[in-house]
Amino acid sequence: MHDWDEAYGESEAMWSGNPNAALVTEAGRLSPGLALDVGSGEGADAIWLEQQGWEVVGLEPSSVAIGRAAAAAKRAGIEVEWVHGELGRAFLPHAEYDLVSACYLPLFTDSHEPSQLTGLVAPGGHLLVVHHADWDSHAHEGHPAHGRELLGPGKVADGLPDGFEIVLLEAREREVAHGAGAHHRDDIVLLARRVR
Repeated sequence: MHDWDEAYGESEAMWSGNPNAALVTEAGRLSPGLALDVGSGEGADAIWLEQQGWEVVGLEPSSVAIGRAAAAAKRAGIEVEWVHGELGRAFLPHAEYDLVSACYLPLFTDSHEPSQLTGLVAPGGHLLVVHHADWDSHAHEGHPAHGRELLGPGKVADGLPDGFEIVLLEAREREVAHGAGAHHRDDIVLLARRVR
């Protein structure tokens, strides 16, 4: 199991501090409701959602990241409900959400299934999954991705259960000036809707 506290502790900030561009575009078209930000990191996505009128739960396995996210939310003058834990293991305050967002989440087919995301989406709600198009499963040996197949947007799309429709599944260029992952230039974006 990857030590996320150790990873976050290696720098003062791991990410850019800006919300994900695909989230801004796609959630910006939706009516605010209850949102779950899976792998909320240092909180930029969750904070942006709250600022747009969503009620947000941020799920994050690193207590270091949660500390940074909570401080950023306080500076922004908003409140997010942070949950320390991992998808499929943590107790969440709600059973279903109008938006489940998972951006750059390191989920793998040997340890997670699409149902762990789709099962959290309320009827009429949306699932947003974003990851790098050039994700490399042959990362160095100490990396959590080494030799593992990513449960990325395409795999989640393939595993959507009955009652879901794909709104979009497409490649998009991205531009991030700094932070981990800034070298990636293209993403795959999945937006799916639970119709029943």
